[in-house]
Amino acid sequence: MYWLSKKRYMILMLVPTILIYIIYMIAPIGVAVGYSFTDYTGIGMAKYVGLNNYIRLFNDPIFINSLKNTMIIFVADFLLLMFGAFAVALLLNEKLKFNGIAKAFIFSPAIIAPIIVGIIWVFILDPKIGLINNIFNAIGLGKYAPEWIGGKTLTPYSVAFIYFWQQLGYLATIFVAGLKMIPEEVFEAAKVDGASSCQKLIFVTIPMLKTTISTVAILIITGTFKIFEIVQQLTNGGPNHISENLVTYSYATTFTNGEYGYGMSIATFTFIISLIITGVYSKVTSGKEK
Repeated sequence: MYWLSKKRYMILMLVPTILIYIIYMIAPIGVAVGYSFTDYTGIGMAKYVGLNNYIRLFNDPIFINSLKNTMIIFVADFLLLMFGAFAVALLLNEKLKFNGIAKAFIFSPAIIAPIIVGIIWVFILDPKIGLINNIFNAIGLGKYAPEWIGGKTLTPYSVAFIYFWQQLGYLATIFVAGLKMIPEEVFEAAKVDGASSCQKLIFVTIPMLKTTISTVAILIITGTFKIFEIVQQLTNGGPNHISENLVTYSYATTFTNGEYGYGMSIATFTFIISLIITGVYSKVTSGKEK
């Protein structure tokens, strides 16, 4: 296998993967960005309109509401998943009874397709047929039953909770893998120095998990900005678009309204804002490491 050590052969073997990545990842992004500067409807020729679609974004109340819903989901899930997944990982890393069963139980939602997750939670949160509100009705508190989905207030929080429920086990597994990578000798040295459990967590565990924490953070950022199936199944963005997020509104604009150019401007904006947040997070955390 001497030839594999040659740089030119290594590059040659990477060419198919690079080509596939360019064709199926980079090229579609370029096409979407290009169409965002047009009035293309999916039929006929696209006419260049400059920044008109992007100017329209900030005069569109549905877009502003979709952006607000997306940011609520992002902030709520970032906090819930970062702290929740880390806490669960610490528990799973301990040698407790039934640990294997607990790991399987917590991870199981992550293997369910998002569209099925949406169907499951419709039967739990729907204001009319949902399990929770039926319990409220059964105990005589029906008038206090919240509008979990489809209302003006709670829908993005419900979506955030459902995404948290689905992703908790997956991200906790990543944290557990990171914890397993920390040498046991480090903890033993901290114990010899008289460090308490809390001090070991703050001064040993967390600093040594910086790379893992960054990975989980980026997965949360990119994941929350592409939530689609859950919202689509829960409310289909309604009523009157009040429960849209950026992805579902881009989809509805492009494929339901036939405004391909405007829909691509929403998609491009979503891509850019997720990149900015990821970049800011990476910059802040890398600065702290120095």
